[in-house]
Amino acid sequence: MRRHSQSHAEKEANNLFRKTATKPVTDYEKAEQAFHANRERLKAERLAREAERRGQSERKT
Repeated sequence: MRRHSQSHAEKEANNLFRKTATKPVTDYEKAEQAFHANRERLKAERLAREAERRGQSERKT
């Protein structure tokens, strides 16, 4: 069977992804990731509370 050869763009993309995977994460990046994860968690909790309040108000009327 013949192997599919990668195009120049595919090779370049793979090389870029390989570099970022091996790059050590800085303290700033860790803090930024933690901030975004916390923001998403808080957003999900807020949306759940709002949905619960809407559900309760619909049941009363």
